[in-house]
Parts: sequence; C-alpha cells; structure tokens
Amino acid sequence: MTTTTDTAPAPAPRERASLPGRMRHGIVKWLSRFSFLGLVVALLFYCWSLTPSLLPRAWYLQGVATGISIVTGYGIGVLVAWAIRKCGFDVRLPPKAAKAVWILLAVVAIVVVPTFLALGSRWQNISRELVGIESGSNWDYPGVLAVALLLALILLLVARGLRRVAQFLARQAMRILPVPVARAVSVVVVGAIVLLALEGVLAAGITRIADGSAKVADEGTAAGVVQPQSPERSGSAASNQPWDSLGREGRTFVAGGPTPEDIAAVTGRPALMPIRVYAGYRSIGGAGGQSELEEMETLASRVVAELDRTNAFDREYLAVATTTGRGWVNEDVASSLEYLADGNSAIAAMQYSFLPSPLAFLADRVSPRNAGRALFEAVYDRWSDLDPNTRPKLLVFGESLGSYGGQSAFSGAQDMITRTDGALWVGTPNFTEQWRRITESRDPGSREILPVVYGGQNVRFAATPADLTDLAGLRQWEFPRIVYWQHPSDPIVWWSADLILHRPDWLREERGDDVDKSMSWIPFVTFWQVTLDMVFAADVPSGHGHDYATEAAFFWADILGIEDQAFVQRVFDALSAGTG
Repeated sequence: MTTTTDTAPAPAPRERASLPGRMRHGIVKWLSRFSFLGLVVALLFYCWSLTPSLLPRAWYLQGVATGISIVTGYGIGVLVAWAIRKCGFDVRLPPKAAKAVWILLAVVAIVVVPTFLALGSRWQNISRELVGIESGSNWDYPGVLAVALLLALILLLVARGLRRVAQFLARQAMRILPVPVARAVSVVVVGAIVLLALEGVLAAGITRIADGSAKVADEGTAAGVVQPQSPERSGSAASNQPWDSLGREGRTFVAGGPTPEDIAAVTGRPALMPIRVYAGYRSIGGAGGQSELEEMETLASRVVAELDRTNAFDREYLAVATTTGRGWVNEDVASSLEYLADGNSAIAAMQYSFLPSPLAFLADRVSPRNAGRALFEAVYDRWSDLDPNTRPKLLVFGESLGSYGGQSAFSGAQDMITRTDGALWVGTPNFTEQWRRITESRDPGSREILPVVYGGQNVRFAATPADLTDLAGLRQWEFPRIVYWQHPSDPIVWWSADLILHRPDWLREERGDDVDKSMSWIPFVTFWQVTLDMVFAADVPSGHGHDYATEAAFFWADILGIEDQAFVQRVFDALSAGTG
C-alpha cells in the first residue's frame, strides 16, 4: 500500500478495477461488480448473524436476520473502502495478487458458510433446551441460505437504485451549488424521501387495518365465550355497558375468571363473585369532536360508573388493569388475584384500540399512555374521596403495552408507592420511561436483568417468584410493594434501537438462566436478532420469553402479604390445571 503524493491526484479507480482482465468472465466477472472489502465484511456479518440470541428462531426468520446482516456488513465494508480512497491511499494490487486474494476469499467462503450454518443449528438447539423446547432437526440449511442471499440481493439492488437517484439529484444540484454541498443535499433529500415514504406506507397500512380487518375481528366473540348473567360483570343484563360494545377481548375478559364455587373449592372458604368491569372502544365510535385523550376520559368515566353500579368500592381489593392493543387482559394474572382475595375483589379495564398488539407496539405508543393515565386517574379520584379506613386496597397491573401504558399514570416509583397499595408490571417494554429510570438507578453491583433498587425496600424485579426474596443485599420487604416481572429471555423487555451501536449492560453482565451464555453483543447484528426474536416471543413455554402465566399467583401473594404458601400453591396448581 502506497500513499499518493501528487499535488493533483487523478480520481481513484473503483475497487473492482484492480481485477485482472482475464478474470472478468462468468462468475468472476459477476463478482467483480461487488466491493472486495464489502464482501469480506459481509462474510463476517454472516457468521455473526448465526450466533445465539435470546430465543430460538424459525429457519426463515434466521434467513431474514442473516440477509439483513449481510447487507449491513457489505455496506460497512464499502464505506470503509471509500474512506480509504478518499484519504489518498491506493489499495490496488498487482494482477497476480488480486487474483490470489479473490481465490482466497472464495475458498474461505466455501468453508465458512456451511460451517456456520451447522454451528447455527447447534446454537439454536441450545436455546431450545434453555427455554424448555425439545431440540429438533427442523433447521433448514438450504432455506436459511436461500432466504438470506435473496433478501441481501434485493436490499442491495434497492440501495444501488437509491444511490443512482442521489447521483442524479447531485448532478442537477451542481448547476447552482458547489459540488460537496450538492452531494450532501442529494443524500439528505433521498434519505428524507425514503423515511417519509416508509412512514406513509406504514401509517396508511395500519390505518387500513384498524378501519378494516382489525375492526371486523373485534366484532367477533371467541369460542366458548357467552354473555355473563352475573350483575357483577359488565356486559350482563344489569350492566350499563352493552355486551356487543365490549369488543372481542373485553367479552372474553368479563365472561372469564373463577366463580365463587371455583374459588371455594380451592380455598376451602366461602367466596364472593369477583367483579370485572370493562368499557369497549366501540362504544364511543361515531362520537365526533373529541380528541383521543377526551375519548379515553369518556371511557374511563364509564368504567367508574360500572364500579359504582357493582359496589366495587366496597370490596377488599380494587385493581386497575391497563390492557394491550385491542383490549386483552392476562387471564392468569387476573384470576390469580381473584383466587387469593376469595373473590372479594374488583378489576377495572378498558379498550383503547382495535389494533392487535404487534401493530400497536410498532405504531401507536400514545393511546396506551392516554388510556393508562385516564383510567387510573378516574378511579383514583373516586377512590381517594372514600374513607381511608374502609376503602379497598388500590392495585394496578398490566402486561407488555399494558405495563407501558399503566406506568404512564405515574411520575416514577415513589409516585406508585404513594398512590397505590401495590403493583404488578409484567413484561415491560424497554421504551417505558418509568421502567428505564428505575432500572438505571439500581444499586451498584446488581444486574440490569434483576435490578435491586434501594435495597428492594418497596420495588423489586424478578424472573421467578424466588427472586423476590433470594437476591443478595435485600432490605426488609415493606408495603406498598411494586413488582416488575420480567424474563431474561424476553425480547420485548430488552429490545431497543440502542442495540444498533451500544452494548447494553445485560450483555456485559452474567446472562440470565434461560439465555445462552455465549450470546454476545455485535453492532447492528444483535439489534436485528432481538428484533426478530420478538416475532414469536410468546410462542415459548411459560416462564420464558414473553409468556407470563400462572406464576402470577406467587407474585400477587407477595404483593398482598399472603404468607400461607400452601394456600398459594393450591391456587397455582388450580390455575396450572386449567380449573380456574
């Protein structure tokens, strides 16, 4: 490698020009269209993309992750080569040397590509075993490679097309602007057009879904769900909220849960009919002139009216649940509380969207916040006027987007402690502001996946019930108790755009029990791995990924201060057996 010293150097030739003429035939001629350094880095990113992540992936998702990683690596290699040339270095090799390095790259690829496909299969089996899935041979080696290469080529063609558009715009701009400015402007303009186009397509697509298939799906009723007869339920004949207005998930919620007989069979004590009240988003459809926040406040007022109608403020426990996307409430979390309370409880919830959770997760982070704040504030205003000696204990809970939205009602941990008697936040998304602030303020020496905050005096994080009491350095567990339930392998909790260029603490520290210890952070690659882990995050056995189920009984018991572990175990067993 030599440095050019001429005062007016000629433009450096493109990297492919270093190939000898006799190599420009067949496959070699086709390969010469690519940057050598770009292909080297792309091969490295290919290998990295097959390394372990949080959860096992289907072969086609692995192909997508690998394809995106290949293009990312190629782009980085091209950028580095361009920077080297711009610094005045001539990287051309003599024809024989150029031929040798191309042959070497081909040989390395022939060895490395199948080797890492086999290693990837092995790592996937390790991940399956860690989350309780039987290891299998459903790893499609040719399929992974085919999807990856096809996607990589498509993305590369798109990128080259955009580059040509930028070059065209730059030539036009050079007529009135200096060359460097014209080039910069063209890149900015093309980038802005792409971003706006993607945003427009996404917004239009989601709007179409919300107004079309999502709304239609919300009209249906799940199999086995029938209108409740008990006046303690919204949607019953005694309710002010019509059955048809509750939405699919709302109908499932109010029709579900244990009966007094179910509870008594487990507890051995008399039980009340648990109260469940709900308001559906459909009930305010067509009421024009209201902002979204005003719509949420309207729904919240209807929920409070249902609480008054059912005498919910006379119960021992009153829980405010913020739902996910189209109004889902985790049945295991709700039923666990009702069993432990001998049915002397009320749960209030409402729907804020027709969108399924994955789409709401991507495109609508305003509605969950508005709904969480509106519902809690409406209930809290009514509850705070009651006699402190006789009013119910006020609880809050939510899962995923429900956790995100529910926490939006509070300024932080101290606000939760001040205004509630307990909280259970499940599978909290990484972008939740309150969760992030609490996690970042953890005590020195505690891990990001299981933070200890102020010695665990009022706020504790846990992957399993044992973590609530077994973590080192814990103080006396005082009331009110705030619990964050999160699995080390849950990509919803750990996904963040920061993964692109920033190594998180949870990948600096010891890995969680259900995460492959060899998982490591790789720029760009880890981001796409965790992104695709989210696709089937809930399709794993309970206790892993984004699947939170009957262990909720143990968490609620700690929050409520129930020390009879045999009783709690019976509730857990009943829920696990599906008798609740």
